Amino acid sequence: MSRPGTLGELRASGWRSRSVKDEIRGNLRARLREGEELFPGIVGYEDSVLPQIVNALLARHDFILLGLRGQAKSRILRSLTSLLDEAVPVLAGSEVNDDPLAPLSKFGRELVEEHGEETPVEWIGRAGRYVEKLATPDVTVADLIGDLDPIKAARGGHLLSDELSMHFGLLPRANRGIFAVNELPDLSGKIQVALFNVMEEGDVQIKGFPVRLPLDVLLVFSANPEDYTARGKIITPLKDRIGSEIMTHYPRSLGEAEAITRQEAWADRGLPIEIPGLVRELVERIAFQAREDGRRIDQRSGVSQRMPITVMEDAVSNAERRALAGGAERASVRIADVFAALPAITGKLELEYEGELQGAVKVAEDLIGRACSEAFDTRFEEEDALPMIEYFEEGGVLRISDSAHEGVLLQGFGSVPGLVPLVRSIESGNGAADGDRVAACELVLEALCAKRRISRTMTGAYMRRRGGAR
Repeated sequence: MSRPGTLGELRASGWRSRSVKDEIRGNLRARLREGEELFPGIVGYEDSVLPQIVNALLARHDFILLGLRGQAKSRILRSLTSLLDEAVPVLAGSEVNDDPLAPLSKFGRELVEEHGEETPVEWIGRAGRYVEKLATPDVTVADLIGDLDPIKAARGGHLLSDELSMHFGLLPRANRGIFAVNELPDLSGKIQVALFNVMEEGDVQIKGFPVRLPLDVLLVFSANPEDYTARGKIITPLKDRIGSEIMTHYPRSLGEAEAITRQEAWADRGLPIEIPGLVRELVERIAFQAREDGRRIDQRSGVSQRMPITVMEDAVSNAERRALAGGAERASVRIADVFAALPAITGKLELEYEGELQGAVKVAEDLIGRACSEAFDTRFEEEDALPMIEYFEEGGVLRISDSAHEGVLLQGFGSVPGLVPLVRSIESGNGAADGDRVAACELVLEALCAKRRISRTMTGAYMRRRGGAR
């Protein structure tokens, strides 16, 4: 069915205007009644963040998401467009998405006055009604609100004080839509005042000329809580005007974290690649360990959920490289592949002084070791590993090749007393695939290294504990 193309056709169709906040509220109410998923792809916020966002939208509030990096703030803001109508009518040629039935700009009013019922109407979709700006200290009033354009004034024969001489900024262009500002505290105080004036009074002064801008827009923001509160980078009137302040958070359980990484990490490489459950768990435990290490890692900056995602992708890549180099038709990710993903860890950590003294690589290796030790402790007792520890203390050595096939690795693990029987003790009744068993054996050995019961050299040999090895 074709949409109305003129103002007269739009009136005849019975279309009625409503504010963007009422539009979102109405669509949200309908989806709640139908039991539809409101924010697809957002994991771990079902009982915390999402209900607060829904409440804010039902209350027609502008809101801000406060959280550390990698907590899906931008994704949530962008997903709000799904709550808009599929398309809305605007006056053709309008820079500020003028409502044909209630034009905002002087251009829109004059257009309707000139053409009447034949005024041309266009339709814009959801994507065209979302404007996002990353706040930086160099953002100006002209960027955000607009500026007077002397060339536009000269060509149209207008005075500089005439609204038709104005070049609109991002916020007016988001009229009848959603305007998102990421990292709000990075806006200078002058820009925050201009933003507050638009929110509170619907007007702003541009180079001494007052311009009335009663915009119809949902304003949403994101910020680091440290910047938003303790450092006082937000002017009080603006903070007071924002309706709801919603705190985001990192995954609270390993299950939630694994679900996010499984959803986001690129693991489909055109080659069958098995990722054992132990490896998935270990990758998430590394991030959990990093978020608890306040001595070496800056917790004010946070440890992004992007870290386990990129670690998993790097580990899969190492397994893929091994399979391609060895001519194998499938690959299985190992614990050793997680160590090969160190570059994906070091780049995500902001270190404190003590961490800088140790170095990012050493900190990352220690995080992996701690994660292995924690995973070991959830399954075994250290006494279970005494036969293995005695084997290495008596001079036993196990050399692991990065390129070895799972069958060869299992033969090598079988030479260590008690290792293979120990990992079999936690297998289900159906047993385990070779890749899972290899990962479990590696986990036990790496945990013993982390507990300083045995050592692993840089060449991949496990042996008795001694200085100079790790």
